[in-house]
Amino acid sequence: MASPGKKAFPLRIDPALYAALERCAAADLRSVNAEVEVLLREALARRGVRVAASEPVKRGRPPRQEDEA
Repeated sequence: MASPGKKAFPLRIDPALYAALERCAAADLRSVNAEVEVLLREALARRGVRVAASEPVKRGRPPRQEDEA
């Protein structure tokens, strides 16, 4: 399932290309999905297309709320 704020879509891809993506992703310690995003951003940058940086995902426990009573 897609993370909040991410667009999910089906992608048909050649099995040999997917295998190459898996190898690259493993070498970079990323998921295949994250590797595809990185490669797309790099390709767009080479073409001069600017993509706004996404706000990083907040991880971990939210800050503790102190009772003000």
